[in-house]
Amino acid sequence: MTTHAGHDHAHDQPEFQGVNLSFVVAVAANLVFTIFEAVYALLANSVSLLGDAGHNLSDVLGLLLAWGAAYLATKKTSQMYSYGYRRTTILAAIINSIVLVLVAGYIAVESIERFFTPTPVGEFAIIVVAGIGILVNAGTALLFAKSSKRDLNMRGAFLHLAYDAAISAGVVVAAVVIYFTGWLWIDPAVGLLIVVVIVGGTWGLLRDSTNLILDAVPQGINRQRVQAFLMGIDGVSQVHDLHIWALSTNENCLTAHLVMPENTLWDSESGYSEIGQSLKKQFHIHHVTLQVEKDLECTTQDCD
Repeated sequence: MTTHAGHDHAHDQPEFQGVNLSFVVAVAANLVFTIFEAVYALLANSVSLLGDAGHNLSDVLGLLLAWGAAYLATKKTSQMYSYGYRRTTILAAIINSIVLVLVAGYIAVESIERFFTPTPVGEFAIIVVAGIGILVNAGTALLFAKSSKRDLNMRGAFLHLAYDAAISAGVVVAAVVIYFTGWLWIDPAVGLLIVVVIVGGTWGLLRDSTNLILDAVPQGINRQRVQAFLMGIDGVSQVHDLHIWALSTNENCLTAHLVMPENTLWDSESGYSEIGQSLKKQFHIHHVTLQVEKDLECTTQDCD
């Protein structure tokens, strides 16, 4: 059996400068507002507003974590870390999802306790503070809206902020209802609704980031379509040992063995580069390593 291996790097460096500015603005705005909201939550005696402040604090911690991971992803490889630190973006995404779940648990406990011990709240202060929260969180969430579509780490940052904007809106509605009806149970009820929203939306992030940690095929990549693409290459009779996994939250890798009984025109450096560019364009796969096997008689067991 004769073999030939080709490797193609078809990837872009993360645009860290733009991301860096987004994180600076988001962290600063949310940290100032979190302190402001926590103080007024205690003064207004509102568990829903306090829960929102707690979630805002998790935003700050989550943003710092995602920021650090985005920075580490730009660092060069070393003798020990041959892939660099790109996978820290996956680790940040899974930690962010866990933090969101823990915050949801805290809000749930506080809300249930308030159901049994209802106390008056300062409706006007809640409306004003939570209204400011909508502006702060929605505005900073927009900074990550575009990058969240292609990067799971940025998606985690975006979800933190987007959920807080929705939570703040719910808190405003609750305060208005309490003001006109006097129904104090509305405050903890909104707290529990916030929990449902957080857990429901975080599940996808937790699932996807866990899959990436386990080297599953990244979300959005169809393994069967990739295999069909490789089988369609001129001269390829079989494809086996096909592996697709995530190097980071925005970079994917592929390795495969191609059985090719006869030489073809593409079996050259330019040919490998062309295949790599096609895989990047069609499937968002950046690092491609292909091994060509010239005279392998592949059995079903060998080619899985």
